[in-house]
Amino acid sequence: MIITENRKIVIIGCGFVGMSYAYAMVNRGACDELVLIDIDRKRAEGEAMDLNHGLAFASSNMKIKAGNYSDCFDADIVVIAAGVGQKPGETRISLLERNAKIFESIVNDTVRSGFQGIFLVATNPVDIMTNIVMKLSGFPKNKVIGTGTTLDTARLRFILGDYFGIDPRNVHAYVIGEHGDSEFVPWSQALITTKTITTVCTQHPDRFDFDEIKQIGDVVKDAAYRIIEAKKATYYGIGMALVRITKAILGDERSVLTVSSYLNGEYGINGVCIGVPCVVGRNGVTERIELSLSDEELKKLRDSADFLMKTSEQLGIKEKTPIKQL
Repeated sequence: MIITENRKIVIIGCGFVGMSYAYAMVNRGACDELVLIDIDRKRAEGEAMDLNHGLAFASSNMKIKAGNYSDCFDADIVVIAAGVGQKPGETRISLLERNAKIFESIVNDTVRSGFQGIFLVATNPVDIMTNIVMKLSGFPKNKVIGTGTTLDTARLRFILGDYFGIDPRNVHAYVIGEHGDSEFVPWSQALITTKTITTVCTQHPDRFDFDEIKQIGDVVKDAAYRIIEAKKATYYGIGMALVRITKAILGDERSVLTVSSYLNGEYGINGVCIGVPCVVGRNGVTERIELSLSDEELKKLRDSADFLMKTSEQLGIKEKTPIKQL
């Protein structure tokens, strides 16, 4: 990989998600150069102009421009936020065939530029789209990452923090599996500070009810559908989740995030990208952490993976020969 001191990000897709991410990146001063690519060149130019006009109020300087695929050559991360949007009442999986066709062109043009950085995928259904990028690009599996259940996990921690009256940053719980209908919360691994949630409920039965808490998992899973019904799309939350993942990569933080990554034997699962806790740093996903799941939870994760595997196989996309990274 070409390593420079200039932190360069290319965003492909200037829709709501791509531009929510770009806006958040500018406000956080999270990179040095931001390039916007969209099939509608004028839109990309207008978005770049609009963002540039706000730089005087930003925390740091940044170069922002509309570009093309040749700009991917020396980028650290290419973020794919392109694709058709999710309609009210439409499941993420129903988006698959339409978005798969779009990705063939995007990935081929990006790889052709000589790009050797990290692919970060936001387009839904994100686990399958991440798998598609991995196959089409031929990139090492650690360098193709999807947003996975990162946002779902943030939603869970926010709601649990509100329920227990504690800072969400002190809630240690995860949403894992498909970013979609088969995702779930492994409650056996959920902690409030250093205590399991079941322990807290047992110690304070007058204040907390574990049966109520378990319903929060369904609230989190259905959150996107409720937002889409209310405002037609979701974009602010995922835009900020993308920034969090980006900062973990550029800063080599080795942070644990529930991104979508390719499993190769973890949890007894092979050949599918799915959201599980991963160590994320400068080289992408360096480790996939195996939680001590209960038998029931492990079955849920494997069932979720099986669903994604069967759906992915219907596309018939063959994996390219892995590209040798410099």
